[in-house]
Amino acid sequence: MSLIQKLPSGQLDIIGDIHGEYDALCNLLGHLGYDADGGHKDGRSLVFVGDFCDRGPDCPAVLALVERLVRASRAVAVLGNHEMNLLRGSAKDGAGWFFDERVAWDEPKYAPFKRLDASRKADTVAFLMSLPIALERDDLRVVHAAWIPEYVEQIRHLPIGSVLENDHRWDADTHRLAQELKAPMQAELMAHQPGLEDPDHQPFFMHAHAASDVLMQMHNPLRVLTSGVECKWHTPFYSGGKWRFVGRVQWWKDYDEQVPVVVGHYWRRFHSFDRPHVGKGGEDLFENTSPLTWHGRHHNVYCVDFSVGGRWAARKSQDFPESDCKLAALQWPERLLCFDDGQAIPTTSFKSAESMNT
Repeated sequence: MSLIQKLPSGQLDIIGDIHGEYDALCNLLGHLGYDADGGHKDGRSLVFVGDFCDRGPDCPAVLALVERLVRASRAVAVLGNHEMNLLRGSAKDGAGWFFDERVAWDEPKYAPFKRLDASRKADTVAFLMSLPIALERDDLRVVHAAWIPEYVEQIRHLPIGSVLENDHRWDADTHRLAQELKAPMQAELMAHQPGLEDPDHQPFFMHAHAASDVLMQMHNPLRVLTSGVECKWHTPFYSGGKWRFVGRVQWWKDYDEQVPVVVGHYWRRFHSFDRPHVGKGGEDLFENTSPLTWHGRHHNVYCVDFSVGGRWAARKSQDFPESDCKLAALQWPERLLCFDDGQAIPTTSFKSAESMNT
């Protein structure tokens, strides 16, 4: 079995990023017509686009449910960038549910959140290691962040379970290529003593950091497919718990194949909100695109992440309605968008020049 696996046949319900919002997931599965065991009277199948964890109140319960459904052949799933960070042992913002070293930092921001019992960590890692990077069939492709054909082909021959060793291999090669950037990066950090995780101290633009980050991202196909295409940015911005110097770009504008692609990762929303308030700096890639619209060169790419990862912030703010942060599922082939509050809305402009994203 490869890191690129087959999607189930028949009708699908493709669920976006969950980020530890267990109640939202249970509500959505109920509205979609699934029973407690993941069965559906019409024989539909569940597909998860990754980012099960971090930020939300109950990541352990989300992962336990997803694992149970996958192991029972009721669902399939791909790895997101947050799962990749966990496998790498990289303790990022909002990962205090798993990493002991993040608890003190995360509690003021995300608490209350349930932590994974230490006895379950090895099993959780083993489950994530069993997941692919992408799923496909003749009429549809699913990946967490970006379907870039040349990068997909680089991992197509790699066996399931090998994601971490190959990620390390590409990263080691990247570090070798970036050796000449090490000294200037250290000098940049010495000149900005608060470091890069303090949101109240914006650094100057660190060109060596930007060059290193672009190289680290784009040299490794696993990073591209799970966290997108990135390039050097024009100003520092705070996102995901740190100051950044590279930004995500709309890779779908260059996607020139006819098979539709469904992704998560990019935080769509129906109403504008203060992105920095939920730790999402940088440009909104969907600022001029209707939330119901298929996008891309051929209007055959759809992002099903509707910002449920921001609910932690909504629960702590009277000015930020929780209803603006939704968990969504895209029904295929109906192309119907369903939410955890029971709302269902048809998507628009599929393979149509009417799309606003031209």
